[in-house]
Formats: sequence, C-alpha cells, structure tokens
Amino acid sequence: MPSSWKVEFHCHTQYSRDSLTSIQHLIATARQRGLDRLVVTDHNTIRGALEAKKADPELIIVGEEILTRKGELLAAFVQEEIPPFLPPREAIRRLREQGAFISVSHPFDLRRNGWQLPDLLDILPLVDAIETFNARCVNMQNNRDAEEFAREHNIPGTVGSDAHAWFEIGRAVLHLPPFDSAEDLRRVMAAGRAQVVLSSPFVHLTSTYAKLVRRYLSP
Repeated sequence: MPSSWKVEFHCHTQYSRDSLTSIQHLIATARQRGLDRLVVTDHNTIRGALEAKKADPELIIVGEEILTRKGELLAAFVQEEIPPFLPPREAIRRLREQGAFISVSHPFDLRRNGWQLPDLLDILPLVDAIETFNARCVNMQNNRDAEEFAREHNIPGTVGSDAHAWFEIGRAVLHLPPFDSAEDLRRVMAAGRAQVVLSSPFVHLTSTYAKLVRRYLSP
C-alpha cells in the first residue's frame, strides 16, 4: 500500500446539468492522472457517483454537492441521496446520520452559492472541513479567505478541481495517508498536503455549453 494517496474531492459528471463528462471518460482521465481516490459530487444526486462506483469500486467514493437554503455542502461517503433546498442543519443531520464526511463548497464564492459569514459560523461545529481551494474560483481572494478562515477556526481544508469537463480532473488534490471510511478520512485530514492549480475562468464556458446542449439539443 502506498504511503500516501492522491485524492480529488470535487468533480461532476453528466448527471449534473452543467456537465457533459461521461462516467467512462471521468474514470479513464482520473486513472491516467494518477488519482488514487475520486469523490464524485454531482449536484443534488448520487446517481452518477453510484454508476462510477460500480464501474471502478476501488477508485470512486460516492459523494454529493448539496444546495441548501443558505449555501452548498460537499459530502463524501454518502449512502443516501440528500435533496436540495433543505435548511442547512437538516441537510447536515441527514448526512451525519449516515456517517458521511461533510465539507463546505467554495464557502466565500457568493457567485456560486457561497455562504454568508453568520450562516457559515452557525454550521461550523457540525462539519468536518471546508473547501479551502476550489480551482474554479474566478476571484482568488475567495480561496484565500477560505484558507484563512480554516486556519483561524482550526478546521481541516479540502481542495478540489470542481471539474465539470474531463480536462479539469486532478487540478486540485490532497495527498493523504490511505483511508477506508469517513471516520478514517477525518482522522488523516490533518496530514493532508495540497497540490493545486487554478483553472482558467474560461472553463466556466464548458458549463454554459452543457446547459445549452441540455436545453436545446436533448430530446
């Protein structure tokens, strides 16, 4: 077993309305780029993650990006899908009941369902981490604010490519000791070492294109 794993915490597939990445392409790219674990976090669904897990059980961790009434959560080791638009504490309660690992997506990026500070502080004791680097943040200050917030509040940070297109996969990863469960992940998070590259703002055009394809070309 390797001494550390290369872990991607945040990516999307064709099961997100703003992505066209197939499960097969996602897995092939992740393997080509040397990822050891890939958390598939489609918007408000685990269908893509479950399909990917069936195709590559060793690589894939079932996750979900959940839109609450106040902002987005980023979960790993999800067993039951969480619906959108719940109050944050209710969404977190359901995740904790199934033992999921809970992070907070791009918390200070208000253009992409980020969090107002009072709301973030309210849920802080209930989550395991916050996303301190998101490769799709157009304003790098959003990532700096998240990193500073995590440091001030002594909470671990996840990083993620937030890949909506295959070529973004693996742009932001954590090198972590091996883990087998959400509880293991909580235990090793403090040893995480980030390897990150900011994506071009133009990657957001891939999401716009995906939405247009679904609106005008899908049957």
